[in-house]
Amino acid sequence: MWVILTLIVFYSARWFAKRFPHPVNNPLLLSVCIVIPILMVLHVPYETYYADNAFLSYLLQPAVVALAYPLYEQLPHIRANWKIILLACSVGSLFSMISGAFLAVWMGADMQLVASILPKSVTTPIAMAISSQLEGEAAIAAILVLLAGLMGAIFAYPIYNMLGIKSSLARGLTMGNVSHALGTAQAAEENPQDAAFSSLALVICGIITSLVAPIIYSFMVMMK
Repeated sequence: MWVILTLIVFYSARWFAKRFPHPVNNPLLLSVCIVIPILMVLHVPYETYYADNAFLSYLLQPAVVALAYPLYEQLPHIRANWKIILLACSVGSLFSMISGAFLAVWMGADMQLVASILPKSVTTPIAMAISSQLEGEAAIAAILVLLAGLMGAIFAYPIYNMLGIKSSLARGLTMGNVSHALGTAQAAEENPQDAAFSSLALVICGIITSLVAPIIYSFMVMMK
């Protein structure tokens, strides 16, 4: 039942977003705003809803693999710009982790919350794994990843247009750096080249965050 509701709501939201294009009319955001009140009114536990949508969650894995095709098409551009790509992903990953974690510490958050905030700018499975490894709360990490992805999917392209940023390399790398899979999905709607560089940044930033997050967390524990 709930998987049918999810599909109906999402495709209706997608039709609405195409019919009335606006940065806020993001299909995922619209779907969340519709499904959550329905579940709350009907008193449906999240576990029940999630179990009924397990098949859709499983499809996330082949969907990520499918991003390799546009990546393959851009191999010449990747080879020509590999230094810029590595630098942008390294700086972006470090800044995303350090800024969020230090802001949380400055506002008095405990270390469990800090561990949940650290991986907010990588895709959900990686963020949840990192958070759990650091004894954070995986559910909080997942929510923060969703929020980061939605913000990028909604506001990134209006900002690019406002600033006159037309380079697929710049747009794709920033999107993948900050907004991971959701941002990459939005980039795929806009431009295949943007999506290719975004998916590349998504992978590289995931690797960097997985390696560096424990080091940053250990440093912050010592400072605490």
